[in-house]
Amino acid sequence: MSSVDIIVPCFRYGHFLRECVQSVLTQSGPELRVLIIDDASPDNTAEVAQELAGSDSRIDCRRHTSNQGLIATANEGIAWVSADYMLLLSADDYLLPGALSRSVELMEDHPSVAFTFGRAVLLDQRGEHPLYRSYYGMEVDLRTRILSGLDFITLSRAECIVASPTVVVRTSLQKKLGGYSADLPYASDMEMWLRLAAHGDVGFIGADQAVYRYHSANMSSEPSPEQNLLQRKAAIEHFLNGDAAMLTNDLRTWLTRQLALDAIVRASIAFNEGAIDTSARLAELALSIDPSVQKSRRWWFLACKKVLGLRGWQRVRPAVEWFRSILRNEHR
Repeated sequence: MSSVDIIVPCFRYGHFLRECVQSVLTQSGPELRVLIIDDASPDNTAEVAQELAGSDSRIDCRRHTSNQGLIATANEGIAWVSADYMLLLSADDYLLPGALSRSVELMEDHPSVAFTFGRAVLLDQRGEHPLYRSYYGMEVDLRTRILSGLDFITLSRAECIVASPTVVVRTSLQKKLGGYSADLPYASDMEMWLRLAAHGDVGFIGADQAVYRYHSANMSSEPSPEQNLLQRKAAIEHFLNGDAAMLTNDLRTWLTRQLALDAIVRASIAFNEGAIDTSARLAELALSIDPSVQKSRRWWFLACKKVLGLRGWQRVRPAVEWFRSILRNEHR
């Protein structure tokens, strides 16, 4: 029987830990082991972890004497695992029924698959109302299927389209490629998915696999738009300078172009919101990423809005967006 080790890093999430672990233990299919790593939490995480470990032989736990941070803790977990497959599950998230069996069955049937991911349900600030996470490009085809590594990278369009709690990785490959990069605090997961995809196929599970909590603690650690883009740029460069060498020479140009185009989209959104200085910084960042972006339609559209000014754009915006919606419908 195949086996899965689930790493559960926990810092100040003692009140979520029990639900997270129970969501794993109730999974059917593969043999399971839960590895809890308490990163020196100041709350009751240690007590909850010890109680859980004492109640089920499939649970083991460790506690840091000082806080190491998420990336170091995740990498410790990668070194700890020994099962056929592994999953990194933050203590504030939890799995949905059948998640592990769906992923493992697909990977058992397709040995070329490096990792699988699937849909995630987003819970709002109060944890009451489910909101579905949007997958860039995935919403057009939500069937369970196998993507080549290059197809996955192309589909991502220099974004992170993967919800971490849904990801099951082939352990042997994970250990071969190593852990997460400490130099990428906001984009280490994106770089990891790209790195894995350079070494195998990617399985998409067309089902809700996990629940991701969107609350004040994780929102407070989110990067600014500029930080987001710079971290993604660093992640792409890290990937391109290493594992992407086996793919295609055109990949660098294409990914860089996609990142610059996204910077323009963010600059345009900031302009719409009246954040003119932020919009200008994002536009400058887009140019620094790929100077040729100034020849794109997105760049000229933003330039037209600047000529109109914020008030002028707000007056004509409804008509422009109506016209663009008509064009989109005609091309469907």
